Amino acid sequence: MEQATNNQAGGEATLAAVSLDAEAPASPDTFASRLKLSLINAVPLATLLAVTAFWLLAPRSMTTSEWSLVVVTTAITFFILGLEFVLERHSGWRLTWKEFLTDLFYVILMATVIGWLVENFADGPLAAFKDKIGISTPWLLGLPIVVQALMVMFLIEFGQYWMHRWMHNWMPLWLTHAPHHHVTQLNAMKGAVGNPIELFLISLSVVALFDFDIVAIFCGLSMMTVISTFAHANVRSDPPLAYGYLFTTIRNHSLHHTALSYEDTRCNYGNSVIVFDRIFGTYRDGESAIVGQDDRRRLTIYEQFMFPFQPLIDKTRATRAKTADADG
Repeated sequence: MEQATNNQAGGEATLAAVSLDAEAPASPDTFASRLKLSLINAVPLATLLAVTAFWLLAPRSMTTSEWSLVVVTTAITFFILGLEFVLERHSGWRLTWKEFLTDLFYVILMATVIGWLVENFADGPLAAFKDKIGISTPWLLGLPIVVQALMVMFLIEFGQYWMHRWMHNWMPLWLTHAPHHHVTQLNAMKGAVGNPIELFLISLSVVALFDFDIVAIFCGLSMMTVISTFAHANVRSDPPLAYGYLFTTIRNHSLHHTALSYEDTRCNYGNSVIVFDRIFGTYRDGESAIVGQDDRRRLTIYEQFMFPFQPLIDKTRATRAKTADADG
């Protein structure tokens, strides 16, 4: 059908080509391959629906436990990691044990140290401020859990979009975010790889100011985990158009990580929700199989941690060297 459509001009010719194709039976091989591709492309959406269903249908005694969130997040991550082995997108992004262990370090860092810092220096004080000045939104609890979860996700993502965009447009913040762009491949755990300052800043939100059901918060966070993990994963799956219009995909995010130039990374800032890029004019279509900044060298953990301070360290060393030369 595609060849007939391309080779004939005019609406009638195109319509005829479509009609003839519709009448002709598809070969078993073609039908099977199309079905397989459709199923592969449906995996992110199916995973998102399955995770959402868990939070909606599981007993409340289970869904109100923070341990349930830990278990679900871990299951999502390792499920998508497994998909990388059976549905590989780019062989150049294939995980090695060193790459895996480094990524795992950052995931644990994010879940422990960064999580503790956010709770004690951001969410906790914000909740206390809310109670002190009497902010109350009890009407939220009357909304369906799935509606609240979507509100949580879009609220967090709206803040992350602007924080992420600011990081690409203000040098002091870029120094904290740049290490994340030094990754030379994308994998399921790469979303957690970065300088601790950036990981803290990108985790900030105003959700604590609202009276959401705790299950809705956990559900929203899990939905974000599914979408953002697939958006970083080396998985050969291109979700349906409706999914890709609202949510970030690996195509969007790989372009954001492109090795072409720094300027080419200033697009597709959405971690999970790409629609904000569409609204605010930063969306770009396309995909990049080659990712990484500067010399495309993966930074060590030490280099990631010290990266924001490197200009000051270099300046101090240069001053000392200059002073030593003058004294000599």
